[in-house]
Amino acid sequence: MDQVLIVAAEASSVTYAQRILEAWKAQGRKVHAFGVGSQDMEDIGFERLGKSEEMAVVGAAEIISAYSHLKSVFDSLVAEAEKRRPKVAIVMDYPEFNLMLAKKLHALGIPVVYYISPQVWAWRKGRVKTIKKYCKKVFVLFPFEVPFYEEHGVPVEFVGHPLLDELDERLIDDLEYRKNHRNQCGIRDSEIVLGLMPGSRRLEVKQHLDIQLDAARILSKKFPNLKVLILTAPTFTKEYMQDRLENFRLPYMLLKDEPFRMIHLVDMMLVASGTATLQVGLLKKPMVIMYKMKWLTGVFAKLFVRGTKYFGLVNLILNKEAVPELFQSEVTAENLAAELERYVLDKKYHDSVVSDLGQVRQYLGDKGATQRVVKALEEYFV
Repeated sequence: MDQVLIVAAEASSVTYAQRILEAWKAQGRKVHAFGVGSQDMEDIGFERLGKSEEMAVVGAAEIISAYSHLKSVFDSLVAEAEKRRPKVAIVMDYPEFNLMLAKKLHALGIPVVYYISPQVWAWRKGRVKTIKKYCKKVFVLFPFEVPFYEEHGVPVEFVGHPLLDELDERLIDDLEYRKNHRNQCGIRDSEIVLGLMPGSRRLEVKQHLDIQLDAARILSKKFPNLKVLILTAPTFTKEYMQDRLENFRLPYMLLKDEPFRMIHLVDMMLVASGTATLQVGLLKKPMVIMYKMKWLTGVFAKLFVRGTKYFGLVNLILNKEAVPELFQSEVTAENLAAELERYVLDKKYHDSVVSDLGQVRQYLGDKGATQRVVKALEEYFV
């Protein structure tokens, strides 16, 4: 049985890793995959040496506090790779960890491919040299990434965005389906639904959720028909989120479901920067993007992203500030509420944003990304 190493440590990667495993199973390919992943991956036969829900850390302080655990997982991956000699290692996002791992695996003669590559075209571009040195190939999600990697001599293949394979077309423009879905969830036609997505990591929830709730409180005073929908990330349980809502007295719904189905219910979204902004954008939901880090982490982040105009993924893709994005000191409840209020009061602005978001999909290629990745990996099983 062929051994394959997969590292999917981020909430935005685990679903795509799972789809690869499912595709291999459907093909009847005899593969034993091990590495870092989710409980859902383990449930279909993946051997977890590291748990994605324990490794999704962000910020210097959180990384330092988790260092011993991360190093333990890292060392076990290297040791098992040396012993098992996997046909290929598939690393996904999570660049600091994965690029160090790629170096070790390269030294062992194990081919490494990068799927869900880090956004080196947007910030810390110097990492492309490391990718070139230690990775056999990069599978990219956006067509504009191809020239960047080609410029730097990195073997690259555009596979399209796997998010499209998760997208039910009825969730985009079928108004009758939306009305029924909302009614089934107890949402009245007269209600304005504000969705809150504070992030998929514990530190993000700690930094963002209370501010998002305060922004919702401000809006509720102006719009009595406001309903708050709190979306639970795949990395958390509803109980984890519920414990953080003890002091929130407004009417709200706490949901844990497939992300697109939850986003489908809202009229507008307050969302932490990340892949979630792309999910919201694909459903053409007006949003405000926010991100707040600890002070020192924010200072370093600003240094690393010099020369990049935007940090929100939909704005980066469209190369314009299609939706408002607020960072660090700009992230206050008052500022967030003011940006959201504009969507309610200014229909022309609202419709303009919806129109811009409707352009996002054309940058993501066609459905079938997972199948294209699986086909491209065939060469490693010869």
